[in-house]
Amino acid sequence: MYGLWKPRVLGAWRVPASGPVILAVNHAHNIDGPMLMGTAPRPVHFLIKKEAFVGPLGAFLEGIGQLKVDRHSTDRAAIGNALAVLEHGGVLGIFPEGTRGEGDFASLRAGLAYFAVRSGAPIVPVAVLGSTDKPGRLVKALPRFRSDVDIVFGDAFAAGDGSGRRTRKALDEATVRIQERLTDHLKNARRLTGR
Repeated sequence: MYGLWKPRVLGAWRVPASGPVILAVNHAHNIDGPMLMGTAPRPVHFLIKKEAFVGPLGAFLEGIGQLKVDRHSTDRAAIGNALAVLEHGGVLGIFPEGTRGEGDFASLRAGLAYFAVRSGAPIVPVAVLGSTDKPGRLVKALPRFRSDVDIVFGDAFAAGDGSGRRTRKALDEATVRIQERLTDHLKNARRLTGR
């Protein structure tokens, strides 16, 4: 990442040095996940659509600990693998919106709340900014070579209400709390970086 673009990492010290943690990342461009993997202070395991696991790329993704998920059904194996990452004190990266979009956390899926409430792992919001600002001259699908990309880590927070409840209502309430925190972090990150 540092060879192709100019990442500026802010607040990486906010990621707990040990223990389970979930990085909740906005997703506006294909390089957002790899950018975070290349700049995070700890190894990150992302849930990645199974369609990406083909040929040499599939072997590479599995080799670096990424998790295959079927987005079109309830993938119990992927859920179990993600929870295992957290149970072993690892870092799980999640795009809470489920897919690439505006990257503004406007519509969250329940997966992030489920993993956070079920595992008790704190969530660290992450804003990746600048990946969509300047398309490349040769490869339009990538940001311009050596352009600036900001990765801003926020303060860790607990998603649950402290009751330990895992009901549908508790998950819905946690999703609302999470969305508020992620939206606030994104606003602060934009103000901090001037983007």
